[in-house]
Amino acid sequence: METLHLFLFLIFPLLTNAGDVDSDTAALSLFRTQTDTHNLLLKNWSLSSTTTTTHSTACSASWTGVTCTNNRVTALTLPSNNLRGTLDSLSSLDQLRILDLRNNRLNGTISPLLKCTNLKLVYLAGNDLSGEIPRDISVLRRLLRLDLSDNNIEGVIPNGVLNLTRLLTLKLEDNQISGEVPLNLTLLSNIKQLNLSNNELYGKLPEDFLKKYGDSSFLGNKGLCGSSSLPECTGSTPPSTVESNPSTLPTSTIINEKKDSKGLHPGIIVAIVIANSVLILVIVSFLIAYYCGKKTRSSKLGSEIGKGRSSYGSESRVYASNGENDNENNKLVFFDKKKKFELEDLLRASAEMLGKGSLGTVYRAVLDDGCTVVAVKRLKDANPCGRKEFEQYMDVIGKIKHQNVVKLRAYYYAKEEKLLVYDYLPNGSLHFLLHGNRGPGRIPLDWTTRISLVLGAARGLARIHEEYKASRIPHGNVRSSNVLLDKNGNACISDFGLSLLLNPVHATARLGGYKAPEQFETKRLSQKADVYSFGILLLEMLTGRAPSEYPSPSRVSVEEEEQSVDLPKWVRSIVRDEWTAEVFDQELLRYKNIEEELVSMLHVAMTCVGAQPEKRPTMIEVVKMIEDIRVEQSPLGEDYDDYRNSMSASIATSE
Repeated sequence: METLHLFLFLIFPLLTNAGDVDSDTAALSLFRTQTDTHNLLLKNWSLSSTTTTTHSTACSASWTGVTCTNNRVTALTLPSNNLRGTLDSLSSLDQLRILDLRNNRLNGTISPLLKCTNLKLVYLAGNDLSGEIPRDISVLRRLLRLDLSDNNIEGVIPNGVLNLTRLLTLKLEDNQISGEVPLNLTLLSNIKQLNLSNNELYGKLPEDFLKKYGDSSFLGNKGLCGSSSLPECTGSTPPSTVESNPSTLPTSTIINEKKDSKGLHPGIIVAIVIANSVLILVIVSFLIAYYCGKKTRSSKLGSEIGKGRSSYGSESRVYASNGENDNENNKLVFFDKKKKFELEDLLRASAEMLGKGSLGTVYRAVLDDGCTVVAVKRLKDANPCGRKEFEQYMDVIGKIKHQNVVKLRAYYYAKEEKLLVYDYLPNGSLHFLLHGNRGPGRIPLDWTTRISLVLGAARGLARIHEEYKASRIPHGNVRSSNVLLDKNGNACISDFGLSLLLNPVHATARLGGYKAPEQFETKRLSQKADVYSFGILLLEMLTGRAPSEYPSPSRVSVEEEEQSVDLPKWVRSIVRDEWTAEVFDQELLRYKNIEEELVSMLHVAMTCVGAQPEKRPTMIEVVKMIEDIRVEQSPLGEDYDDYRNSMSASIATSE
């Protein structure tokens, strides 16, 4: 590794001006050796040949997180990979458009990126970057989004930022940036998202500035004033002089302050003492409340599950008095014998409630070893199910092993309690990525990521259907909140088979806007109904709209209807009556040259939501259709109006 590192270091300067895929490959190879020293994170970044006639490059070998266009590296997306090192080696990627290295442990400055003059999207939040924002940052004239939040950036906001006329997002919160806010930022009319909170800025902000970006964009800066949410304006003196250490003040000032203190009235002194006592009491109360809250948040899983239940004698004796064999009750049934821990270990685990779903409550449990982290689902509506029937269902669910299906590791059965233990997936759900934090400050979910996630979910669902093709066992609860992301950002479908434990009437009722038309009458789960639900999921991804969760239009308010709609009906009406691009999520309309891909995916979705079950494709066919859609990393569009017009023409022509 050291030899390779030295070799790359020596040849790197010779290749930086080459302007071809070999120089890109050398730059990325050096980046790997500097940030992944043990070669544990970027394992497939290899220089080995893929054929006997050509040598391997970053583009031909499909390196993780690397996207190429015309045989040049145009995107590097490696968020949350625990990478450590600097950005220096990336300086020669002159065709780089997208850089997403959020939530790593990168250090150094961002100055090397000034040579990547084609950059459009820069996401570097959550690292250890330091230094100042370069004064000549304006050389990145194509920059659209700049996120440097949660680092150690210091210094002032340079005037060079004002020359980034295409900038849409500027996120600098949670740094150590000082000086005054350049009020002529308002001249950059394109900026939609601005966040400068939790820095060391000072000065008075005008009303129109606060009105445009909101108070929350400036909170946490003690020297800023101008609204009720910010400190009161007392002058233009920077906070650094107001809050200076007394030892740095002139001697005469200190002497005068001492003289003034001697002349204080006794009543004033008493008032000061009382005020200080009250302040100390408030601080102590806050610390006690914080400690108690922290203690509550780190409570044990056994106590969380046992709240309100007298059947728990202790964390290690679960429902010992329910009339069934105690020895059986105190055992977890594992599907993988190599990864086994005891029920007592699980109940002693530190627990955090992740949420309450339609089938039960989910907890994140960290065992005492500090390394084993699992997700535990406590079923709430499967109690009528007998032990034998429950175990049969668990054997069905636990049999599935696929990279796009959340793995069921173990289960626990008692008459009044049923627990399922899954692998814990840390990166949330597709539902949150699509709908969470809509509005200012949101980082849009790009087209390439969307199609990758739905393809992963399709493959997982197809595996389930193929495994149980003969018995026609369905998933039963296909929805965006059940598409979870693992530590590498891959989509995995969860909750397979749990709806089978419920009464069919209750199971279909829980589907809400994902329910197939035939299920309103038959009240049955089926693989064809799964395909319909997946079609709704595709429409949700394309439109950015959540499907209706309401059983009838009469019970939907105007506000609810705007937020949650019958997606197939709405899409058909838009395409039929208007022939416009309004059917697609506005976040997708910023990308160029994806009209054909969007329309193709829309056709796949509408095929899945066909009214007649027998005419819907199988999930194997759906996977093939998605794989056949040509998907490349699409650069952001610069002429939105022309793009919308071309999109409308594409939809009209294809129909």
